[in-house]
Amino acid sequence: MIDHDRLFKELLSTFFVEFIDLFLPEVSAYLEPDSLTFLNTEVFTDVTEGDRHEADLLVQAKFRGEDSCFLIHTEHQSYTESDFGGRMFNYFARLYQKYRLPIYPIVVFSFDEPYRMEGDRFEVSFPNKLVLQFNYEVIQLNRLNWRDFVRQPNPVASALMAKMRIPQAERPRVKLECLRLLATLRLDPARTQLISGFVDVYLRLNQLEQQQFQTELDRIKPRQQQEDVMEIVTSWMQEGIEQGLERGRQEGRQEGRQEGEIAVITRLLSRKFGAVDAELQERLRQLSIAQLEDLAEALLDFSTKADLISWLTARP
Repeated sequence: MIDHDRLFKELLSTFFVEFIDLFLPEVSAYLEPDSLTFLNTEVFTDVTEGDRHEADLLVQAKFRGEDSCFLIHTEHQSYTESDFGGRMFNYFARLYQKYRLPIYPIVVFSFDEPYRMEGDRFEVSFPNKLVLQFNYEVIQLNRLNWRDFVRQPNPVASALMAKMRIPQAERPRVKLECLRLLATLRLDPARTQLISGFVDVYLRLNQLEQQQFQTELDRIKPRQQQEDVMEIVTSWMQEGIEQGLERGRQEGRQEGRQEGEIAVITRLLSRKFGAVDAELQERLRQLSIAQLEDLAEALLDFSTKADLISWLTARP
């Protein structure tokens, strides 16, 4: 299961100024970027439901050139919810009660469907009177065109293009464009890994798409840019292999070392080339533990499933 809230919270908290720059430039105009403070996000305990409600991100900032402060409450929502506007208002009311500061509310909708425009307000009204109209900013990713962001020199654009509305046939190209944009930003390794991992989670390619991705990558000019993208791809694959091998060793202590290594290899092969059939699974079982570990490393250099078969055939 993908922990959507964790992934988005990590992305937006790391690149919060860039997030505001990209989607809310009018807020950037009066926000002092060096004044940001991330606050405790616990809001309240619902006594009737027994649940503790927690806002995703709460940032205190200063108005540019002033000493006065305001809050930016950013909520991520990976699924539709009929009374979401009411929940946003509850957050607003509790936060305002606690901090007594102006609050700018934002929601990022990241679900793939439905495509209809989500609401951006909560109202309380009577036939003769509008008692309350609470408005919040909506960023609905599945209604955004990834092509509008491909030339934005912004790390959040590089990541969130992966969650915008993408025709099935364009998935390999979009993944490549995400990584190509990321390569131009020249971020430090940790931030590069954060974004490339985010893209890989939401644009996991099947075998055919992976081949298309590689074909498009081979066409990139200049050559240096191609190599920069390949370095990113190799980096997150290497991390995935290292994490997988460690999980395999942990599993191996419980269910047999070889079975643990096979489980890791199977996951990596599925991620790179699609489903692993029974015949291939049997060939993996014929490998020694040392050969399985060698295969995990060799996977970095495989472009097609034929490369895997050649590697296996060369082993006694």
